[in-house]
Amino acid sequence: MTPALPLLYSFRRCPYAMRARLALLAAGQACELREVVLRDKPQALREASPKATVPVLVLPEGTVIDESLAIMQWALRRADPLGWCAPTQGTLAQMLALVECNDNAFKPLLDRYKYPQRFGLVDGLAARDGCQPFLAELEQRLGSAPFLFGQHTTLADAALAPFVRQFAGVQPDWFGQQPWPQLQRWLHAWQQTPLFARAMQKFAPWRPDDAPTVFGPAAP
Repeated sequence: MTPALPLLYSFRRCPYAMRARLALLAAGQACELREVVLRDKPQALREASPKATVPVLVLPEGTVIDESLAIMQWALRRADPLGWCAPTQGTLAQMLALVECNDNAFKPLLDRYKYPQRFGLVDGLAARDGCQPFLAELEQRLGSAPFLFGQHTTLADAALAPFVRQFAGVQPDWFGQQPWPQLQRWLHAWQQTPLFARAMQKFAPWRPDDAPTVFGPAAP
């Protein structure tokens, strides 16, 4: 009998869901994927997590993990063949601290830059300015190594890349003109990887009567 797979509620363009999918792929962890339409969230998602935000991972025994970083850590604790939690520079604790800075300081400003009208702002330029010190810090890190914590991709790279991608996509021409050549190289390289392509595979929105969609190593 085939073991039951974890169930992942996801939304393709959500950077939090992206990082979760990347880590599941890196860990070689297959799951059943349910693509969510955010304006019409399924009741099953609401029942799994009252927050009703993606990603949500429901384990076969019923445990629910509804924070993207926690999903990444769960997957990589099970298997980390690419060494995402073993940086060649720095420590896992330092990686997690950088991710926390991204999530708690950079992301709120990114939202105001991308969606100023949601916050009653005329434009997002002040928020864009507020984002720049964090991006300059990433540029500095990438000036001494090809990845944020050394010589290979780590959890930090996968956790931050979707958000830098979102920032760059607001005004691509402006982003390309900034003095961040290493950050621009890093982001471009990320988006050319087979792993990223697999993480960004398109799926139709899930409906309760659909056959299961397998995402990951066991997928066709």
